[in-house]
Amino acid sequence: MIIFGSNRILLVLVTGFFSSTIAFGQVQKALLLSEAIKTGLQNFQGIQAKQNYLQSSAELVKNTRAEYLPNVVASIQQSFGTVNGQFGPSSAYGINGTTSSGPVSSSQRWSAAFGGVYVLNTNWEIFSFGRLQSRITYAASQVNKDSADLAQEQFVQSVKIAGAYLNLLITQTLMKNANANLQRAMSIQTVVAARTKNGLNAGVDSSIANAEVSKAKLLIVDASNTEQQYSNQLAQLINAAPDQYSADTLFLKTLPATYNTELSIEQNPQVKFYKSRIDQSNGYAGLLSKSIMPGINLFGIFQSRGSGFDYNYSAITNNYSKDYFTGIKPARSNYVTGVSMAWNIMSVAKIKHQVTAQQFISKALQNEYDLISTQLKDQLVLADQRITNSLLSWHEAPVQYKAASDAYLQKSVLFKNGLSNIIDLQQTLYLLNRAETDVSISYINVWQSLLQKAAASGDFDFFLKQTR
Repeated sequence: MIIFGSNRILLVLVTGFFSSTIAFGQVQKALLLSEAIKTGLQNFQGIQAKQNYLQSSAELVKNTRAEYLPNVVASIQQSFGTVNGQFGPSSAYGINGTTSSGPVSSSQRWSAAFGGVYVLNTNWEIFSFGRLQSRITYAASQVNKDSADLAQEQFVQSVKIAGAYLNLLITQTLMKNANANLQRAMSIQTVVAARTKNGLNAGVDSSIANAEVSKAKLLIVDASNTEQQYSNQLAQLINAAPDQYSADTLFLKTLPATYNTELSIEQNPQVKFYKSRIDQSNGYAGLLSKSIMPGINLFGIFQSRGSGFDYNYSAITNNYSKDYFTGIKPARSNYVTGVSMAWNIMSVAKIKHQVTAQQFISKALQNEYDLISTQLKDQLVLADQRITNSLLSWHEAPVQYKAASDAYLQKSVLFKNGLSNIIDLQQTLYLLNRAETDVSISYINVWQSLLQKAAASGDFDFFLKQTR
């Protein structure tokens, strides 16, 4: 079982194991742990989503850098209308107005002609007192956060796959043990039936033996259900069609070569993700602080105009042309160039509280960073303790198995010779079945403890290298 803390991320704890996945007699597909992890990292949609988020952030950094380029706007306008003028103040607020200009006449005139306006406008903020750089820094912090989020997602998914893989292996082993238990129960059933038929055993012994065989068959069904559950869980984690996978039995024969990792908690992908959130928050606070700074701009405007109204048009001369080409031909041009500095003085009061609020967010993220760091350190201690206990169990399990095996052999010989009863024999059968299971589990417990340590320390390669 794998447990995550807040933000779906953390505290990958690998615990426990349970039963099996494949129905008796079915063919299984061999799958190495390294292959399962590789497939899962390539196919899992959650990782693919994080990769796309990262690509998006990288593009936004490029866009932010491009903001330093000047604005260059070209405009061409051709129109047809009148040019009546009138003395008096006016203001078009919230609606579009006209920009016609002409002489003032004593009455409305409906003379109209074509006109054209051609404008090239440039504006370049050459110095922003750190505002642009703060935007670039913030955009880069988003890339770092998404990159850390991707690495964390890959790490978490790898641990999940490894945990499900070990769970599948133990359930397959328990299935094998359940079948061995069935064979022993059926062997006893055969002996009891023969002795009962010959009057050497009471009829109730035959009923007890039959019940034990039925119980063994039910255990196989339960083990098969659990095995199928873990096989399906593994298929989901690697984003593959449900299949009957056969886990590598290497984990049942060998132990890890080393249990120590030199990687510090600060290098755990989960911790690094939390650190990137703090950096991003600080970057945004810096962006807000710099937004109050002024800007120095270079600007330039070039404009040409054409008009169907002649230079001496008036109420008396009425000198104008309705010809389209005469009206749109540029006849007068002007340019303006200069430098300006603009500063919203009131932005200081407006931004101050936003900066303070963001600083509190940074402190909150720091608290969460400290929390997850502490939790992982505690889990690392717990993992070391579990490794020690698992190794003790591994040393003791074979002793238990040998004793249970010897007891079963003795009781079965005594029973066949009528010197023991079926209850005593069944007790040794139960002890032998449990001892077989404990031997298998003792190996897997060591590997699961090592996986828990890899999850807490963040050094998954340290675990994976020992599985090859």
